[in-house]
Amino acid sequence: MKTLKAGIVGCGGIANAKHLPAMKKNGHFEIVAFCDLIEERAVKAKAEYGTEDARVYTDYQELVREELDVVYVLTPNSAHAPVTIAALRAGKHVMCEKPMAKTYAEAKAMVEAARETGKILTIGYQNRYRGDSQYLKRACESGDLGEIYYAKAHAIRRRAVPTWGVFLDAEKQGGGPLIDIGTHALDLTLWMMDNYEPASVTGSVFRKLADQKETGNAWGDWDPEVFTVEDSAFGFIKMKNGATIQLEASWALNSLEVDEAKTSLCGTKAGADMKDGLRINRVQYGRQCVEKPDLAAGGVDFFDGAAESVQEVEQRVFYDAIVNGKPLTVEPEQALVVTQILEAVYESAKTGKTVYFD
Repeated sequence: MKTLKAGIVGCGGIANAKHLPAMKKNGHFEIVAFCDLIEERAVKAKAEYGTEDARVYTDYQELVREELDVVYVLTPNSAHAPVTIAALRAGKHVMCEKPMAKTYAEAKAMVEAARETGKILTIGYQNRYRGDSQYLKRACESGDLGEIYYAKAHAIRRRAVPTWGVFLDAEKQGGGPLIDIGTHALDLTLWMMDNYEPASVTGSVFRKLADQKETGNAWGDWDPEVFTVEDSAFGFIKMKNGATIQLEASWALNSLEVDEAKTSLCGTKAGADMKDGLRINRVQYGRQCVEKPDLAAGGVDFFDGAAESVQEVEQRVFYDAIVNGKPLTVEPEQALVVTQILEAVYESAKTGKTVYFD
């Protein structure tokens, strides 16, 4: 099988915890270039995952000029658009981490660059590859739920504020839990509904707990001085066909109802949620019933007969799209709408007004 020459831009946590191990296990990526503003990170990543003669850079513009097939954009959110666009225009296919970009305008420019160059662009929404997500997607596509007209996108943590890297930096990230984990929940929800036409968004954004001490945080107390993003955010989204979505996201919230990267769907034939494993609720033979599929038994797309992690599946799908012409699971146009809605939640909260789309 063909081996793809890859370059990595951003050698921090998401690179080392997610992409690099999965690329190595895939076996069809040859990582020949590493870039990070902190050179030591790129050197370390090269030593662990790169070829012996892999190059190390601190300027992504130099990396994209290399003879590469693919570039992975694993930087803080503020760099997603410029690095992705530069790589696409240099003739490389791109895997960009979520969220697509800080702003809708940046994300739209990324989509346009992919169209103009004819190169493949996908976004790292790996939760689509989970067994429960794949099963529920098939159910939705088969019409088992009927018309899905109401949904909830869940991304609630009680006390799990990331205290490392630039997560708390509004300038580099563009936001807090909404853009970090809310993006996964919204992506799953829109994908299940197959609905990418928002009509309006009303949002509320809060920074209510960020100045507290003795926080009980999962990763130790955060520093209020550098906590410049929200600690929770909520959105009410109306789609053009009348469907409605509630979006909830928090890193710190006084709530025992904790769910992350999950969706709840209500359709005319049945409903579904991921609250206690995947549950599908319906009325059958005049009785209310709940079905809980056994996802450990295989039989789901991407999982049948293979013990692959979602990260490994993500790499395989990207590889197959490039080499074998297979369809992407995450289309950039879909990720663009996610960013559009997230930006609208922030804008609505800032102005106190509902944001309407044409």
